[in-house]
Amino acid sequence: MRLNTLKPHPHSKPSRLRVGRGIGSGLGKTSGRGHKGQRARKSGNVRPGFEGGQMPIQRRLPKFGFISRVGLVTAEICLSELNKVSGDTIDLAALKDAGILRKNMKRARIMLSGKIDRAFIVKSQNMHVTCGARQAIEAAGGRIESE
Repeated sequence: MRLNTLKPHPHSKPSRLRVGRGIGSGLGKTSGRGHKGQRARKSGNVRPGFEGGQMPIQRRLPKFGFISRVGLVTAEICLSELNKVSGDTIDLAALKDAGILRKNMKRARIMLSGKIDRAFIVKSQNMHVTCGARQAIEAAGGRIESE
């Protein structure tokens, strides 16, 4: 067998319809397009979604997207903002008291951005500490406790 001798299986590729070739073909005269009208013309197609001038459904319906419900109650905290917290232990209550978190926040994520001046003990219930922030806290002499 050679590549130049390969052929499709017989009858696996039906021949294309020859429209407009007489009454015996079944697609003579109007070639299956019906009588008159926009779709019967040579360039008689409309763009996808066009509804004849009526406001299309994709414009009638309101836009909507994805809003994470977890994201609404999760705050991102820079490492440098931890310096505003009085005391050595950091948890959600301490962050709210220092004015870093809003009252409705239920989770926090500590990011590596900025420097810290002193050692902290981070209580990590409902708090996530990124890898870089964890290394910076431990390098400053602090630690992260998971409850």
